[in-house]
Amino acid sequence: MRNSIPVLVAAAAASALVLAGCASPEPATPTATADPAALSCEDTPGGSAVDSVTVTGDFGAAPAVEFAAPLTVDATQRSVVIEGAGDEVKPGDIVNFEVTILNGTSGETISKSAYSGGGWGAIEVNDTKFIPGLVRTLECVNEGSRIVSVVAASDAFADTGSPDGAVAPGDPLVIVADAIGVVPATATGEPQPPVDGMPVVKLDKDGAPTVTIPKSDPPAELQLATLKQGTGEVVQEGDSVTVQYQGVNWRTGEVFDQSWGKGAATFPTTGVVPGFSAALVGAAVGSQVLAVLPPSEGYGEAGQPSAGIEGTDTLVFVVDVLATSR
Repeated sequence: MRNSIPVLVAAAAASALVLAGCASPEPATPTATADPAALSCEDTPGGSAVDSVTVTGDFGAAPAVEFAAPLTVDATQRSVVIEGAGDEVKPGDIVNFEVTILNGTSGETISKSAYSGGGWGAIEVNDTKFIPGLVRTLECVNEGSRIVSVVAASDAFADTGSPDGAVAPGDPLVIVADAIGVVPATATGEPQPPVDGMPVVKLDKDGAPTVTIPKSDPPAELQLATLKQGTGEVVQEGDSVTVQYQGVNWRTGEVFDQSWGKGAATFPTTGVVPGFSAALVGAAVGSQVLAVLPPSEGYGEAGQPSAGIEGTDTLVFVVDVLATSR
């Protein structure tokens, strides 16, 4: 069984502007998230509840998890089953991981990685974006560690339950996570020659782009160019991808949406506007892609009035492909 990462999302991982629900004329305003530099590790202790959970199996392989349900816990408890030797996963880092999640009341497995070697997905270690119990599990352990947590309902889905109904109000979770590794925060691929006639992209010391629009008319067709060629896994249609991105309006030259300053975004390739999806599918992790989207590949004739995008506007996206999972 495998549910997608959005089941675990506690706050919007990406601005509504980039998502494919673009028929709505007034998308939701992106929710500001905490500055990762201001985040700190929570001191999550052990306890009798997590000690009662038996986890066996090798790191990176599906674990066998046993406990006597139902579990009752007032505060989240954590234990490191396998101690890794890699770097520490710090708050604000983007970490790739494998995971098995069980309902602490019923004992049933509600979500599980494929354990195929690629990881389930990458998330930012930031509990303003993901359920705190998942962040408590992964934060401040070494890469290569396997961790088990018994997550109190207050650090999970509280009195609302999960969107898919697999977790009822008040249910605790049991999470077994393998911290595979920290994902670079920017594209790390080999720089490629610029393409004549396309926007010019310059990066600051942190990797954030500044886009200069040509004085010519925008192209009538979708244009894609690889600015950095990565060597990682190739994104397939339907994957959940983790990216940094910036969107610029060709007509105004202004940034209308970006992840920079808010943290990397994770979303499925099928959940974004067509031209953005085309920029992702086929790109290797570590790549930076430049995409020029005519209206038909973006928000169409309706535009996005809340972002100052008219129905005739061409859009420019710079996308750093950081991780992908399926």
